[in-house]
Amino acid sequence: MTTSHQVTALHLAAAGLPVLPLRQGKGPFGNCPTCADNACGGRPNMKSPGPCLCPRPCHAWAAATTDPDVITSPAWANAWKHAEAVGYHPGGTGVTVVDLDDANAVDWARATLPPTRTVTTTRGEHWFYQGTMRSANAVRPGVDIKSLMAYARWLGPGTGTMAVLPEVVRALIVKEPAAVRSAPRAVTVPAPAGGGECRHRSPSYLERGIAMAEQRITDAASAVHATVYRTFLAVLSAHGRCGCLTETHIARLFTAAQVKGESPRHCADAWTNARTALGM
Repeated sequence: MTTSHQVTALHLAAAGLPVLPLRQGKGPFGNCPTCADNACGGRPNMKSPGPCLCPRPCHAWAAATTDPDVITSPAWANAWKHAEAVGYHPGGTGVTVVDLDDANAVDWARATLPPTRTVTTTRGEHWFYQGTMRSANAVRPGVDIKSLMAYARWLGPGTGTMAVLPEVVRALIVKEPAAVRSAPRAVTVPAPAGGGECRHRSPSYLERGIAMAEQRITDAASAVHATVYRTFLAVLSAHGRCGCLTETHIARLFTAAQVKGESPRHCADAWTNARTALGM
């Protein structure tokens, strides 16, 4: 049975917006049994992808899609049946949302930001700008930035003409580094030879997977060693057997790990151990 949210999602997808179902409380669904009820280890309310080993991302912003076959698939049927809203990935359509959570934040935006397209929310407003940037919460009181690696609730197309993303918004997430680390050292490790069937649904799938892995390592607040190993394991599980994973991709992962304090040796050991665990 097609639901109203599913119909809305199909219309948005046809217009180029990557969409996903949202449950009560605006959290995404886990769209496979492994990830249901946060079983895969995703963050609270499934707001970010967890270290699952699914064939492709199945929840949070990474699951957002414009593919009508996915939107109408049996895997998503139960999610749409119980969905409270439609979510979308702003960065996936080249947009940044300035999420203003209260009247004070709205007053600040009207006094500080250039006019653009807006839509009313339950507590404030969403301001839309053309262009993408890193997402961040609480960049100032009552203000969140939703763009790359984030999702927002669809509340309508809004009113007004969309302006180009201004520097004043980009500057909201620029912070002075707490400490200066030495530059990451290059480590040469062989990319898996592959040879299996490529499961990538689109050219962007691999790029999205690597970006997710970099972000997961970057966001690790503790147990960095374990996070790096699990992330390498997930990347190799998804991309290591079809030959699409290159040394450039591996270097990006190693760089993210070294920025978090991992040594080149630890990176190489974690990569080797992950390959061994998967029989590569």
